[in-house]
Amino acid sequence: MLYNSKAFGLVISRLRLRAGFSQEHASALAGLSRSHWAALEKGAKTLRADTLWAVAYALNVKPHELVRLAEEEMEAQRDKGRKGG
Repeated sequence: MLYNSKAFGLVISRLRLRAGFSQEHASALAGLSRSHWAALEKGAKTLRADTLWAVAYALNVKPHELVRLAEEEMEAQRDKGRKGG
């Protein structure tokens, strides 16, 4: 399965909203600018390993959990595409 930045972004956004955080708060916890965080949520930026760790920490999940959730989202998008939308 290939990396899908939009799936990662969707998962990051969901986790942030579930935690009740604004982008400003979450990005501060991760040590990122709000614009960088927003770009991650939009799928406009690719997560590097160090950013993955920082984002996971900010969202109170382990990095492997963030990856697992993104993989599940990618599979769901793939399956949805196979069924024609």
